[in-house]
Amino acid sequence: MRIVLSGGGTAGHINPALALAEVLRDRGVDVEYAGTPQGVEARLVPQAGVPFRGFEASGFNRTRPTTIVKGVLKIMRSTKQAKRWFEEIKPDAVVGFGGYVSIPVARAALALGIPVIIHEQNSVMGMANKYLAKRAQAVCLTYEHSASAVADKSKIHLTGNPVRSSVLRASRESGRAMFDMQDGESMLLVFGGSLGARHINEAIAGMKDELLDRSDLHVVHITGPKEFDRVSAELALTPEQQKRWHVLGYQDRMGENLAAADAIVSRAGATSLAEISALAIPALLVPYPHATEDHQTTNAQAYVGAGCAFMMPDADLAGEEFKEKVRTLIDDAEVRASMTEAARAQKTADAAAVLADVVLESAHKHAHALQ
Repeated sequence: MRIVLSGGGTAGHINPALALAEVLRDRGVDVEYAGTPQGVEARLVPQAGVPFRGFEASGFNRTRPTTIVKGVLKIMRSTKQAKRWFEEIKPDAVVGFGGYVSIPVARAALALGIPVIIHEQNSVMGMANKYLAKRAQAVCLTYEHSASAVADKSKIHLTGNPVRSSVLRASRESGRAMFDMQDGESMLLVFGGSLGARHINEAIAGMKDELLDRSDLHVVHITGPKEFDRVSAELALTPEQQKRWHVLGYQDRMGENLAAADAIVSRAGATSLAEISALAIPALLVPYPHATEDHQTTNAQAYVGAGCAFMMPDADLAGEEFKEKVRTLIDDAEVRASMTEAARAQKTADAAAVLADVVLESAHKHAHALQ
């Protein structure tokens, strides 16, 4: 059996696809990936050992008609190219994870009678998935809230957002060793996503003295590359303080950092939230306020409502409430235990396997229909 995965534009589309690829390959399925040749997927997918095929696709601005024309022409050309590719490799199903490239890839599959399954990572469905949901055989969701964008509810499967095995299998001991942590010491992990988050950085830096006063606490502070110099200057840590307050611009061993953390302060992007949930780490979520349709807030609300985390608006981080919530996360073992138990009940660690079940069921139904 052969399954083609497609998605691009951001790691938030690509990482869940690669998590699914791991499960499918473990089950003996051949997996290939269709993305844009210039997108981050062109680097991440081959690194994961998955065969990659590039197709041109781009967004458009409704106020600039020329971009619409160019975007449509790219979709038409790429649809034809994808059809020729599919006629060669004969996939049993195509799974779209969002991003403009998934449109021509899925259109090509539909034209050839190949079943299409889509997966939406966020609580607010993206444009490509909204378009494809009308004709997809199955629509897999992370959040029930996004079901409002799907007319045919019989297609819906609530799978959760797949997390890669490198995160699920990360070693707490290895993560703690990275920062020379001793037995009995705890870690607060702070990050704002791939680009960082200025307000989070400023708010946590404002707690420098009282957090360092906790002699058994390490703060791992991932600022984002653009914020590193500014935050480092603001903190002005002494060599002794740097032993317990670790400032990083970027971290490529995030799985181990997450596994080592006892509490987290972060944004509420789909991938970050899935990883926090899968590892059941107590958290204070600060949604990025300028995300499309404020989807990070909606992402976080369901998770917070289940008792898995605290949440605060980005605009309120300068107040005392932020400090109180951070103190509670660090000091209150009962609160952390309650959040961990609630997060485990979400069963996010099972999401890739559940999604694989849906994909393979759709592929098998299609194969039987052809017999």
